[in-house]
Amino acid sequence: MLYARTASAQEVQQKIPEKTRLLFLLDASGSMLAKWENSVRMTVAKQLLSDLADSLQVNPNLDLALRVYGHQFHRRFNNCQDSKLEVPFKSGNHEQIKAKLRDIKPQGNTPIAYSLEQAANDFPAANNVRNIVIVITDGLESCGGDPCNISQALQAKGIFLKPFIIGLGSDKRFEEQFECAGQYFDAKDTKTFRLALNKALKQSLNKTTVSLELLDENGAPKETNINSTFINAVTESPMYNFVHYRDRQGRPDTVEVDGVLTYNLQVNTMPAVIRKNVPLEGGEHNVITIPVPQGALNIAMPGHTEYRKGVDVIVRKVNSPQVVNLYKLPRQDRYLEGSYDLEVLTFPKINFRNVAITGGKQTTLSIPNPGIVNISTGVRGYGSIYQIDEEGKQTWL
Repeated sequence: MLYARTASAQEVQQKIPEKTRLLFLLDASGSMLAKWENSVRMTVAKQLLSDLADSLQVNPNLDLALRVYGHQFHRRFNNCQDSKLEVPFKSGNHEQIKAKLRDIKPQGNTPIAYSLEQAANDFPAANNVRNIVIVITDGLESCGGDPCNISQALQAKGIFLKPFIIGLGSDKRFEEQFECAGQYFDAKDTKTFRLALNKALKQSLNKTTVSLELLDENGAPKETNINSTFINAVTESPMYNFVHYRDRQGRPDTVEVDGVLTYNLQVNTMPAVIRKNVPLEGGEHNVITIPVPQGALNIAMPGHTEYRKGVDVIVRKVNSPQVVNLYKLPRQDRYLEGSYDLEVLTFPKINFRNVAITGGKQTTLSIPNPGIVNISTGVRGYGSIYQIDEEGKQTWL
């Protein structure tokens, strides 16, 4: 069970880089001349981007750039490298972007993958900045490229964050091709186009925060002091690590995350609880609720100090080879509610099968004290030690 909801934020503990660089990647292929409502697709795109350039002038921590594809060669030339950075990143270049938008005339192909690849060179080397791409297109890749592979490879290299892709007058094939390349918006008309742009900007520029509600065995958000990790769902790189904590009033701590990315959340209980593609509302405070009922396990063995190297304990989920925990006695740990198999590496080793862990309770297992055997002999030779069970069967040790 996992869901997110909007709530009021507590204190933010982590900061996102203040500086953002936003690249508009605009489709100027011939299909952008198609009629759209009472206008033309290209005309609508130019107007909305010009309006954005105006409104974003007041943000001192935001730089803009404009790359266009499909505008230099007519489609009869089948030019699949028709992509150009028309306005590079520069402070105060808003009027330059508006002027360039007025001059663009759609006519060519749709080399989206190539344009994304070239966009990697559009962001000058810099530290402590966020690089974001907004792709505006009314067509699918027409040059045989793979926008998904290119986008994911560049994200993995840290060139830019997960792109926004806005499809104008699109069909179902758009989402199939682009949802793996970035966050896809379907703009069926001018109104939804404007909403998509605004949502992309909200996720990019507004603060996004998260609180965790980790539920106990009664469904109450009382579990605390648990390490958690937000992982980039595309690159699988850990982005934020923190220990979930509740204050004396029971309020959870708050973490600021980048609202552009999609995350897998790993709550590092034993075993870990993983939720993929966690639904977050960018630009707002989100509360994520995950059940993690835990119980304690204690192994009582008064004579563990008789072993020179201590006594190791291996814990696995029932019928699973994967190790959940490996530790030395004495120690008490908490585990998710469920059944576990344990190997206690005494001599001989002791196996506990199907040990039930109940949320909010402690399970105690007892092991008898070890004894010491001294063997004295007057002659040299070989000997063996056997374990004999209750039925008289022996096992060589």
